[in-house]
Amino acid sequence: MNFSTLTRCLMLALFAAFLAGCKPEGARPVVKIGYMLCNNEQETMSRFLPLTRYLSDRCGVDFVAVPVDTHDFEKRFKSGEFTFTHTNSLIYVILRENHGVELVASEKRGTFGSRSAGALIARKGSGIETLDHIRGKRLAFGPMLAPTGYLAEYDLMLSAGINPEHDLGTYSIPSGSFKHEKLIYGVLHGKYDVAAAPVLDLETMAREGKISADDFVILAQSKPIPYCTFAVAKGTDPALVKKVKDALLALKPGDTAEVDGERLKVLKAAWIDGYEDLLDSDYDLIREMAKRVNMPPYQTY
Repeated sequence: MNFSTLTRCLMLALFAAFLAGCKPEGARPVVKIGYMLCNNEQETMSRFLPLTRYLSDRCGVDFVAVPVDTHDFEKRFKSGEFTFTHTNSLIYVILRENHGVELVASEKRGTFGSRSAGALIARKGSGIETLDHIRGKRLAFGPMLAPTGYLAEYDLMLSAGINPEHDLGTYSIPSGSFKHEKLIYGVLHGKYDVAAAPVLDLETMAREGKISADDFVILAQSKPIPYCTFAVAKGTDPALVKKVKDALLALKPGDTAEVDGERLKVLKAAWIDGYEDLLDSDYDLIREMAKRVNMPPYQTY
């Protein structure tokens, strides 16, 4: 091979290597966000696609929304399926304890802002007026991993000396989507005597005219605890994490994003009022509840 041929071969090899290392024009990194299912997949995607597009626009990254069932969340996160997580506060505590996720921002919604509370409710006029009256009665819980639909209420009963496993007549968890609404309606119409109801759901349903607050007696209510939470896998690029956090905290009611050719208001679509910068220590109340109730990530059986 002469010098001229060798030079051409080297130039072609270098050019090929250059092309292989280049991204297509306009291509951006792709990062997945796992969104814990709310009532169902369709509703979850409808709520959070505008937020996902907003984050893509603000951060220069193509974020992809991944709907994830609550009970599959830890397994799918552990497999590396997504980098950012949007979950309830108990799932955040589980992921923090078991996998070291880092807190990004906490949602604000309703009277308590970035926090919510769990309540035990009965129908007014049912004769159930105090917490002690629930002994021997039929109670409905929300989903087992719901911090204000199961955990907080179970803890309230234990703190009052009531063991749900022995002192209730029966307890159940309604199947299917919209569980919180189902159990609130169930109490209203006599299917259950008592329900474990998130205060936020009671507030929302009353505002929408689905129920009246005067229809119920609140037998006990927990301290407010953090609400839904954005977190991120440990070791994620700190510059990207900062961009996402800043974008969430900067969200205003007028901010929009385009989905399927339609420009939507991000906060309105997601049913939230904004985001707040909490500390991991703000979740200690949830940790204490989970330990008392013997729930993940602290269960001893």
